[in-house]
Amino acid sequence: FKVSESSTFVPQSFQTFDLNYADGTHLRGFSGVDQVYMGDYKATAPFGVITDCNSPDFNGVDGILGFGLPKMGSNLPTPVLFAMTDAENKDTNAADLKRKFSFFSTDDAAEVQLGGYDPDTVSGTMWYTPALSKQDFIVGVTSLKFGNQFDKAVELLQFKSASESKYGAPSIMDSGTSCLVIPADTMGGQLSNIPWNDFSRNWGRGKSFWLKIGDKTWEIPFKQWYLQDTQQTCVQPAPSGMQGLLVGDVFFREYVVEFDMTEDRPVIGIAPLSKKYKPVRVNTLSSFMIDQAPKTKLRLVKGFEKMYPAEHTEVLTQVDRIPIVNQYGTQ
Repeated sequence: FKVSESSTFVPQSFQTFDLNYADGTHLRGFSGVDQVYMGDYKATAPFGVITDCNSPDFNGVDGILGFGLPKMGSNLPTPVLFAMTDAENKDTNAADLKRKFSFFSTDDAAEVQLGGYDPDTVSGTMWYTPALSKQDFIVGVTSLKFGNQFDKAVELLQFKSASESKYGAPSIMDSGTSCLVIPADTMGGQLSNIPWNDFSRNWGRGKSFWLKIGDKTWEIPFKQWYLQDTQQTCVQPAPSGMQGLLVGDVFFREYVVEFDMTEDRPVIGIAPLSKKYKPVRVNTLSSFMIDQAPKTKLRLVKGFEKMYPAEHTEVLTQVDRIPIVNQYGTQ
């Protein structure tokens, strides 16, 4: 996006932002409004114009497409999916689009799906849990094991008390993070061990991670967290002061994750990615009969994790599949 080449851009230079990310990246800029096109949808929507960045990782990158939730009291623009689906926005064709999106990636491609998910992308049942926060996609990981076999794997989250184990480590499901980021301290005394140290001591080829969210366990196999092309481990220690985990693309290469923002508290859905599915190469808008999240059960879950399978109540849902192209071949 180039401000000077748009005849419809309206700057809002009075609204500035100053962002710090967990990896140390620092962004500054100001807000503006213009026509935003995404897949088969378009709308007049606000967004941030980055003017300063301290990270070389952003060299050659156009920007960040954030699908997060609005933050109370924030000076950031309204997130694009909320702006496009705002019923009061008179200049949008996405007002009827369900405020949901799904994401997954492969070794060389990725796809975001607006409005829900394509059933052909999953292998098995979509399981749902309410987020622990109304303002972020946080789940509680109650166990993180690492080893060759599940029953002999090392527990990396050794909680000191049963109550802390019940709620788990706050973990952000973040498609914008490449790797799995695990605690490098005791999480303020909640743990009797340091997960990063135990992982480093037990590192080995062929081993898997097992994340437990509520009563469901999800495996991250070796081929997803170890990058063969670069011979690098895609597991990182959390920066100082960060309490919990970041679950990045090492997870999204094995699972389809749906982010449902249609209610007051977001709902996270997880299902195994079908290895037969090929990501689309062009925008593809279709309608599917999709099983629904059990919203009544999920509303009863308070303060800790529990996952429920989708209900066999199929509803015709319009989903826009949008390819994600990475010319650099990186994560």
